[in-house]
Amino acid sequence: MTRGRRRVTSGGRWEDSAGYSRAIAVDDTCWVAGTTDAGPDGTSRHPGDARAQAVASWAIVERALGDAGFALADVVRTRMYVVDAAHADAVSRVHGETFGSIRPAATLVVVAALMDPSLLVEVEAEARRTASG
Repeated sequence: MTRGRRRVTSGGRWEDSAGYSRAIAVDDTCWVAGTTDAGPDGTSRHPGDARAQAVASWAIVERALGDAGFALADVVRTRMYVVDAAHADAVSRVHGETFGSIRPAATLVVVAALMDPSLLVEVEAEARRTASG
């Protein structure tokens, strides 16, 4: 069954100015853009707390997936970006708590910086529905 292209927006600060969507679904696949816990002013809602930023970011991803007609169980690939290698363990643990037995292919990368210095974590996901799921 073809579902066509669907755009999901969240009203995030950079969506309009940078020309992107929170998520795009095409047929049975959904891509969720890089997601942080940034509030309306572009700064972290949990400054200094990488674990809380990861929890909040995955919650936003889950909401975007739901808006596109997908669920966490459909996620097949994730990417996590942290600005400090010291945050890798906490962010990885949140990933494990979020995805449990789903166990998508995952990548965690240490980057120089994100859009605002208060942002410590950014995540993204790709989901695909299968005929059996």
